[in-house]
Amino acid sequence: MAADREPIAVNVLTGFLGAGKTTLLNGLLSQPDLSDVAVIINEFGSIGVDHLLVETIEDDTVLLQSGCICCTIRGDLKQAILSLFEKRKSGRIAPFTRLIIETTGLADPAPIVATLTADLMLKYHFRMGNIITVVDVPNGRHNIETYAESARQVAVADRLVVTKADIAGPEATGALIAPLSAMNPAATVEISDPKNAAASLVVTEDIHDLAARPADVRRWVSAERYHDHAHGEVEDVNMHGAIRAVSVTTPNAVSWPRFTTWLSLLINRHGNRLLRVKGIVAVEGQETPVVIHGVQHLIHPPVHLAEWPGDDRGCVLVFITDGDIGDIAQSFSAFVDSPGDVQPVLRQQARG
Repeated sequence: MAADREPIAVNVLTGFLGAGKTTLLNGLLSQPDLSDVAVIINEFGSIGVDHLLVETIEDDTVLLQSGCICCTIRGDLKQAILSLFEKRKSGRIAPFTRLIIETTGLADPAPIVATLTADLMLKYHFRMGNIITVVDVPNGRHNIETYAESARQVAVADRLVVTKADIAGPEATGALIAPLSAMNPAATVEISDPKNAAASLVVTEDIHDLAARPADVRRWVSAERYHDHAHGEVEDVNMHGAIRAVSVTTPNAVSWPRFTTWLSLLINRHGNRLLRVKGIVAVEGQETPVVIHGVQHLIHPPVHLAEWPGDDRGCVLVFITDGDIGDIAQSFSAFVDSPGDVQPVLRQQARG
């Protein structure tokens, strides 16, 4: 019974049209670690095709045919998830321990996260795992530069999986990975290899379990500390004119009430334009830091780390925004921190 009360992890698998989501999913589902995974597929249009290509899942596959997963079909998504859960509970399907939702190539993942984290019934039985965005080497850069949907999929990802590297070559692959890392510095970037025994970690090693995996915190904190040395210099690696990544650091511990008030005001003011928030926060009166992360309006419960992930102390905040939302560092300094101590680093500047 205890296993039934443990929330089931939900992964969102997204990526632009033709990026290779279903191919990746097929390969991942062949892994022994993912033998107890259920799948929901959202096929754009009135006739579903992709679900016929998912080979290792049968009765525990649900097809949504009401169009792109977005605000208009949250009820449909909720019912599909609860239907799977009821079948699991009644024994009509095997007791899956993880759910993967594969979106259409035109979907914004944020409304899915909103559905899972805001609905009282769903969040009692389910919890967020990873947002995994697939980007293919031959067309990825063009898609991100051309289509806002593709850029937003990259911006909100916890993990970026690069596909079709075998047909594009190492030079083209490297030319894609570098700007992806600059566009979303908080995400890990993996080259797809579903036959690798460790490939299942892309799905099973949840980004939201940071307290259990301080190495992940060290990775992106170290990356941001390194970029602090630029002291405000801009890296011209823009892939989409609207999307930018900004990091703000301070060596000071901050007041938790003032920090959370400031963050709430920032989210309420800028809404959907604040695509991704991630940070490690030194809190006054606390020996160890707090990790925060969120997607658009949704900030997940803070994670208290048992120890600092490195020698540095202080705050590192990463914001990925859709367009210019003003001087984040200045507002942080004025409201939360001591003036003059904040070091803003603009990681990506919008064009024109």
